Amino acid sequence: MRAALTGLPSPHPFGVAMPAIYQEDEFTQRWLAGFDEVIAPVLCTLDNVDRYFDPDLAPADFVAWLAGWVGLAVEDTWTDETLRRVVKQAVELYRWRWTVRGLAAIVAAYAGVDPEIIDSGGSSWSLTPDGLPPGDGTCTLLVRVHGSSIDERRLDRLIAAAKPVHVTHRVELS
Repeated sequence: MRAALTGLPSPHPFGVAMPAIYQEDEFTQRWLAGFDEVIAPVLCTLDNVDRYFDPDLAPADFVAWLAGWVGLAVEDTWTDETLRRVVKQAVELYRWRWTVRGLAAIVAAYAGVDPEIIDSGGSSWSLTPDGLPPGDGTCTLLVRVHGSSIDERRLDRLIAAAKPVHVTHRVELS
């Protein structure tokens, strides 16, 4: 349990809610003030609970918890700013999951810069019925990130988690 916050008054003190005979008793008022000091942070948290669900306003430890709610795998090296940005964009990122647009958005949220993504397409077709399609149909991605000092291995893991399993990828940092 967190220690009481010094100087944080209770929005609903117990002493004034007591019958008049107890309001005049100094011992009772001091005793109830101790409860006010312990309960004040809880009441303030409940009064502001809606702010805990806004990644821009919530305490950092709660933002990490929100990341778990939306199914994000949080890296230990993410800054507070990166975590808030990714949690804030999580629903939009999931909407475009496994697409080039979604991959670009998650890399941009993580790296802070827009990546260049070259997609092979990996699909083929043929005009001849029952014929073999031209090409090999291999699906590949090339992800280039310019002007960012992010760890290539972590970026590689992020891309591997955000792309379809059958698609191979390569990362280039510059």
